[in-house]
Amino acid sequence: MDFALLLFVLLVVSGLIWAVDEIWLVRHRTAAGGVDAPMPWWVEYGRSFFPVILAVFLLRSFLVEPFRIPSGSMLPTLHVGDFILVNKFTYGIRLPVIDRKIIDINDPQRGDVVVFRYPPDPSTDYIKRVVGVPGDRIGYFDKVLYVNGEPVTQRDSAKPVHDGGVDFMRMTERLGSHQYEVQWMPQRPSPQGEVVVPPGQYFVLGDNRDNSKDSRYWGFVPDQNLVGKAFFIWMSWDGARFAVNWRRIGDSIP
Repeated sequence: MDFALLLFVLLVVSGLIWAVDEIWLVRHRTAAGGVDAPMPWWVEYGRSFFPVILAVFLLRSFLVEPFRIPSGSMLPTLHVGDFILVNKFTYGIRLPVIDRKIIDINDPQRGDVVVFRYPPDPSTDYIKRVVGVPGDRIGYFDKVLYVNGEPVTQRDSAKPVHDGGVDFMRMTERLGSHQYEVQWMPQRPSPQGEVVVPPGQYFVLGDNRDNSKDSRYWGFVPDQNLVGKAFFIWMSWDGARFAVNWRRIGDSIP
């Protein structure tokens, strides 16, 4: 079961218990045993958990939601084991569970790192960087990203990096107001081509360009699939060392 739906079910059940107790059960209990009459265990648990579940539900649905990074498709920006926070209201207010937008606020901008429901399988969440907004002409040729016919600004020359037994080239890009590093593998061929982003859709890429299944493979991200904007690393677990990576905690996401 989807976690948002499970949380909603728990909220409804505990809320009903709280309401029934306030309206009806508490009077019968008081009349039968006085103000100190014990509650049934299910009423006590329902009343105790209702405000906690309500707070979590509201926070997760409308403000921020935590996610864990499961793969290296966003290296070097995000590492496997990073735990991030996602702003849920930046791109508009959506109704929980049915996920229908009711208030527009902002649109995704080029360079934003976004969490979205994977279009071929909406039960799975993905995280990538927006490189194309509606109307943009996006090209990718010889490891270089083009937006509307212009190569994305590269702040320095590519430098070789050896990581995990694999050779990469790494470079700093600037897209919109965002400056970030990307990496690619010189020996690995990349998908090439040019597309125009349709209305209400976005073109996304992983920063680990040759180890990312993104819009080059499965197409555009519809606006209704957006979950929110990633902005903060609140925890990072290094599975190889079986230890917390303290240096990454508290980093913002460029």
